[in-house]
Amino acid sequence: MSLIDDDKNECNQSGNEHFQEVLDARLSRRNLLTGGLAAAAALSLGGVEALLRAVPASAEEDTESRGERPVLGFESVPVSTADEVVVPKGYTAEVLIAWGDPVSNGPVFKQDASNTAAEQAQQWGMHNDGLVYFPFVGSQRGLLVQNNEYTDDGLLFPDGVANWNQEKTNKSLNAHGVSIIEVTKRTGFPWDRRRRRGQWDVVRPSPFARRITGMTPIEIGGPAAGDPRLVTSEDPTGRRVLGTLNNCAMGFTPWGTYLACEENFNGYFRKNGPQTLLERRYGITAAGFGYLWHTTDKRFRADEEPNEPNRFGWVVEIDPFRPQSTPVKRTALGRMKHEGAWVQEARNGRIVVYMGDDERNEYIYRYVSNLPWRVARAQGINPLDDGILYVAKFHADGTGEWLPLTPDNPRLAGWSLNDILINTRGAADAAGATMMDRPEWIDTFPRALTAIATLTNNSRRGSSPPSVNNPDGSTAAGSARPPVDAANPRAINNYGHLIRWFYRHDWTEPTFGWDVFALCGDPANPAHGSTIVGDKYGSPDGIYVDPSGRLWVQTDVSTSTINAGAYAGFGNNVMVAVDPHTRETRRFLVGPKQCEVTGVMMTPDERTMFVGIQHPGERPDDLPGDPANPKQFSAWPDGPAGGRPRSACIVITKDDGGKIGS
Repeated sequence: MSLIDDDKNECNQSGNEHFQEVLDARLSRRNLLTGGLAAAAALSLGGVEALLRAVPASAEEDTESRGERPVLGFESVPVSTADEVVVPKGYTAEVLIAWGDPVSNGPVFKQDASNTAAEQAQQWGMHNDGLVYFPFVGSQRGLLVQNNEYTDDGLLFPDGVANWNQEKTNKSLNAHGVSIIEVTKRTGFPWDRRRRRGQWDVVRPSPFARRITGMTPIEIGGPAAGDPRLVTSEDPTGRRVLGTLNNCAMGFTPWGTYLACEENFNGYFRKNGPQTLLERRYGITAAGFGYLWHTTDKRFRADEEPNEPNRFGWVVEIDPFRPQSTPVKRTALGRMKHEGAWVQEARNGRIVVYMGDDERNEYIYRYVSNLPWRVARAQGINPLDDGILYVAKFHADGTGEWLPLTPDNPRLAGWSLNDILINTRGAADAAGATMMDRPEWIDTFPRALTAIATLTNNSRRGSSPPSVNNPDGSTAAGSARPPVDAANPRAINNYGHLIRWFYRHDWTEPTFGWDVFALCGDPANPAHGSTIVGDKYGSPDGIYVDPSGRLWVQTDVSTSTINAGAYAGFGNNVMVAVDPHTRETRRFLVGPKQCEVTGVMMTPDERTMFVGIQHPGERPDDLPGDPANPKQFSAWPDGPAGGRPRSACIVITKDDGGKIGS
């Protein structure tokens, strides 16, 4: 979750077809809710189940060719409301690093939050999210890179948001961005009683450790670099911006770089004068999300710097192995509220990047490089700068197509490429994409040519105003979308769902088949309409396919809803493991109070798992934390000795040294 409950936001006023309408046209409510998922899979391209049977689900291990499938070899943990991390019997979870801990040899965290802005720039950022482990000594040593999505400014300072000044703005900016640390697995020695054998540690000092913050100089690359709409008073070139903000999920490339994805950037800006239609489409408003940066820094006052918001909402490429390198915003991937950027190599060496735009009724995108990535790099071309952006259209017959967002698309007549890249949402409106219920993380089953995405929730649907479908954001007449009725699977999608799509031969094909993998909720409650096989969960967000082919799903029930209302009895947010063949689901981890579980990856040997715990103790009313009572809702991870809750990255290992989940 970022800044506020995103289910309250909607900027899409197009008349485009909604995914629920497509789903309703494909399957009746009765079929879908009574085992119709299996039927759905069989309707398109011979069914994804046939593909999964024919091709191993994992690119790392050819388990199916040996007649094997990934198993869930642990005992499911119960629902929990405790202020602790709960993992299965036989597993150990330990905090690796938490907000404010030094990334290298910097200053230590002060429990009263009195560290300065300069000190925060040397410390692990706040509210960590998507992460990637980059090995350079196999599964024993590597770099851990994790996004720091946003801040709770009530807990970031001893006196909260009172007496706001430039120092506070700078510290809040420095608590955003990306954190890079070097980590190692300790072998342990009999005489070293301080360390448990196999414990992971942060290497300090490390030449690789660094922070990329909201104040770090970053280049703007790709086709839109230098466009007049990216020019500001401080940057007349339109090619260099300070900082990256609100990075949610992530990706990584075959050439070893990290992709940070700017999501709800709009909430940091204030626009008091009349909104332009482009600002309206991206949610640049007078209210913002409660941040006070605009009071000390004019670049967050859109009335004075109208182009500054256009410099955010991109995918940022970072080279973790070159600590002196400058990050680059890759404009060819489009501007939106990027949830993630999952990279999949095609059989001919081209790269495909899958991206979700995390807001109600937004879209799923795909980018395909023009050249195989090795060929492009040999020619001095970054594969993320030279390719074609597409948006997904789902059809009721279980097929779909990728609509090109290019000037030669007849529905984008009059649009330049830069128009499309800077106003990607408007271009997708005009192209006729399918509106989705908050598209979140995307991952792939590489050998099965199957992608899977989480759709968190969408509690409000209804008639849509006319579409915004011109390059300048101007309004043209569009058809109103009728309200969702009882014939849809769930008229109010409180619990979200997972969808998957699949190809016949390669990831670059223009068409695909699709099905619904799971409707979330409590399968024991018929009113939820859930198709989960096993343990309940809702509001799916993070997703990860491990090297053995297991599917891991993390939840982001908003803090105002955790264990209450529609989520009464669900307990705290969780991470579940799913067998993709049988859909058996088991609860593997429950987080502490008021947290989101987000960010997950294993080491190559699958014996260590890194997991993010974000915003423990966050207030349920979207207000900043109370500095007078910072542990009102959680004291994790420091407990009674700590001064406030802290987001953290944890390490999970199996006590017998085996593979996680087995």
